[in-house]
Amino acid sequence: MVADPGRVQAEVDALRSMVVAADPVPGAGPGSLHPTHEASAANLAHFVALRTEDLRALQDQLAELGLSSLGRCEAHVLATLDAVRRALAALAGDAPPTPDEHGHRAPGFGEGQGLLERKADELLGPASPGRPTRIMVTLPSEAAGDPVVVDELVDAGMDIARINCAHDDAEAWSRMAGNVRAAALARGRDVRVMMDLAGPKLRTSPMAPGPAVVRLKPERDAFGKVVAPASARLCSTSERSADEDGPPSVVIDGGVLDDLVPDDVLHLVDARGKRRSMRVGFVGAQVEVTTHGTVYLVEGIELRNLRTGSVGVVGPLRPAAGHVELDVGRLVELVAGERADAVDDPIPEVVTIGCTLPEAVDALQVGHRVFFDDGSFGGRVESVGVDAAGAGLARVRITSGPPGGGKVRAEKGINLPDTDVPVPALSPDDLRSLDTVVELADMVALSFVRTPDDVRMLQDELARRGADHLGLVLKIETVQAFRALPDLLRAAMATRSVGVMIARGDLAVEAGYERLAELQEEILWLCEAAHLPVIWATEVLDRLAKTGRPSRSEITDAAMSERAECVMLNKGRHIVQAITTLDDILRRMAEHQSKKRQLLRPLRSWADATG
Repeated sequence: MVADPGRVQAEVDALRSMVVAADPVPGAGPGSLHPTHEASAANLAHFVALRTEDLRALQDQLAELGLSSLGRCEAHVLATLDAVRRALAALAGDAPPTPDEHGHRAPGFGEGQGLLERKADELLGPASPGRPTRIMVTLPSEAAGDPVVVDELVDAGMDIARINCAHDDAEAWSRMAGNVRAAALARGRDVRVMMDLAGPKLRTSPMAPGPAVVRLKPERDAFGKVVAPASARLCSTSERSADEDGPPSVVIDGGVLDDLVPDDVLHLVDARGKRRSMRVGFVGAQVEVTTHGTVYLVEGIELRNLRTGSVGVVGPLRPAAGHVELDVGRLVELVAGERADAVDDPIPEVVTIGCTLPEAVDALQVGHRVFFDDGSFGGRVESVGVDAAGAGLARVRITSGPPGGGKVRAEKGINLPDTDVPVPALSPDDLRSLDTVVELADMVALSFVRTPDDVRMLQDELARRGADHLGLVLKIETVQAFRALPDLLRAAMATRSVGVMIARGDLAVEAGYERLAELQEEILWLCEAAHLPVIWATEVLDRLAKTGRPSRSEITDAAMSERAECVMLNKGRHIVQAITTLDDILRRMAEHQSKKRQLLRPLRSWADATG
């Protein structure tokens, strides 16, 4: 039976009245919004009100009547409802509904999309021709000392450089930003700089270091055949790499590095007395070598160039990162501060891990979930108390982890999705970093934001430094932030240029990987309703950037990222290849889709499937 237009019209009229009642924006008093966001804040309120209802039955009825559904109303809620009401009135033979005063601030069709595009341009800079989605790249430490690194990123298509304030220091950040500005100026491009505040560091504390040894182990197939050789970088002390994602750097003393050419072979006897050889690949600021055999390097081992006879010696090596072994069923004592050795305890197999944020341990309660190392291991709190020194302590039983167990090292993330940690999003280190950020950045990202007060605190600190013109990016990486997202957006709208980053790594750990896609969709919808640009982040083409070989699933993920206004890539030795691949994917997808809207380009993909 076809739906009755009159009855459906009454339902839509009631829905519109409910939506209009949400305007003005709850909690937004006079002067709390920047003028550029007034219409957007009203539309956000309308959308939030609309989506408190279950609209599935209404959607079906509208489809039966051949009418456009409400499924793409994010950017212009009232305009969509009014268009549907007019069409229903025409079907029912009634006069069109009379306009009222309630929609005077609401954006119309086209206006909402225009607002989003303008705000994206203001925050992120202009989009590249043919690619509406910008590309952001996290700068490696080498970008501070080698301008060529930045030049290559800009030439490949980087639109925004991300400087992670959790690493390096103010001097390095300044050199990175300077190299970005110089590269952009030389090419006549607008390349923005975003500086990402570290936020309160909820990580595993330092652990006793392991031996100072570098192990180079090639990748082998099931039959033991080498499918990818192991690699390392040989360098002088002053050129040592700090890139944790690339091959290990080994300091070499002596003259062997001075006369190397590609395909030279370096002979050595490793720490186990095994005779090994390494073949020279790229020769530059750092020499890349590869080996098909497993090699253990320690200080003092000699490398001899078989072509010239010149010799070098392995210099001091960094001690291996300390770690603890975890597996399902093991009990962890999570303590505030530095990691201690395993304590005497009537329960066997107790492992002690320190937490860098004592307030987090103090806030844990029995039953709360705890995740270590990006969710590699998960557990629940069985008891809480204090240690012998009076510091907070929580006993966590490991309930999930990889088969056979694994290692957790120092400086790995800890996630507490059930725990309200009573610390502000701006740490004392962040406040010190801000003094440098305001001098270098175009926009600043707020990590671990959870409440509107966190947003207002950063806005106040920027105003105090005369930098309230800087763009503001909210990183949504906790369940608490996701639940408060409408209120966070309203608070952020006191700033002229605002955006949101979907930090999918921590968000997936906190919400559960099975819920990530759902949360990601809702964040995209809410931000479109607020006409605010979105940065799609975490592990985009990550395998490609690190190994040079993408997975099929990450190519599909990159294609879906076209729905955001910006996509972030992390650093990796193949990052230039990752940028060019992402650029190609985004350009192709831009012809097919804009947000949720299919553009209906002629289907000709099969004609150029290999081109």
